Amino acid sequence: MASEKSIFHPQFPLELGRRYAVALYEPCIPLNVGSVARTCACTGVPLHIVGTPGFILDSRLAKRAGLDYWEHVELEIHRTWEEFEEKMVGRRMWLFSTKGDNLLWDAEFKGGDILVFGSETEGLPDRILGTRPDNVLRIPMVDGRRSLNLSNAVTVAVYDV
Repeated sequence: MASEKSIFHPQFPLELGRRYAVALYEPCIPLNVGSVARTCACTGVPLHIVGTPGFILDSRLAKRAGLDYWEHVELEIHRTWEEFEEKMVGRRMWLFSTKGDNLLWDAEFKGGDILVFGSETEGLPDRILGTRPDNVLRIPMVDGRRSLNLSNAVTVAVYDV
């Protein structure tokens, strides 16, 4: 039987999903998106898909990775980055990239923030990173490694915020 224990820290009683959201910009691997969706479902964090994914969102692989959690995901699709920015006006965005000078742990998150991740093969384009240079965050890794898997990076960030 599932535990009825709260997942929320007693010193920060706000629900995780109401504090912030996750956005994936043009993801290209359905299994990663399914895993991110599952993380979002399990933490109550809304998920935004921005731009054109490299696969059909209701593909068998994406559904398989998300298992039966998709029905619990608050999912919103945005056709373009500009459409997403317009809809999220007034909300602060944190852009995750291996190019970031600031570490995830140095950021001061607040309610309404959006954690934005790029595609698995390209990351976030410079045109997007350049819009918020002070809000580009990097998850620390050993030197000489390319990057974490997208779904792992999202999970690290979701639980650190």
